Amino acid sequence: MTLVARHLTITGRVQGVFYRAWAVDTARELGLAGWVRNRMSGAVEAVVQGEAAKVECFIDAAWKGPPAARVEHIDASASELDETTDFDVRATM
Repeated sequence: MTLVARHLTITGRVQGVFYRAWAVDTARELGLAGWVRNRMSGAVEAVVQGEAAKVECFIDAAWKGPPAARVEHIDASASELDETTDFDVRATM
């Protein structure tokens, strides 16, 4: 089993549509760790880590997100694995 971490910046209509709550629920269902937060720019930022296939599943699902979201772009880059074991919401930055 290969573990990976990905840093995501998700743009489009992703704030005010319960995107962060969707991300928490989806990540936890997949058994992933990490965090999600709104950015002052209007984007949503996340770090997702876990089994490579499940991280890719999360990224694929992130293109749709919750029903009211309209994702325009996802920038995904490699990130460092850490000791995080849960997935939670962080403060807006």
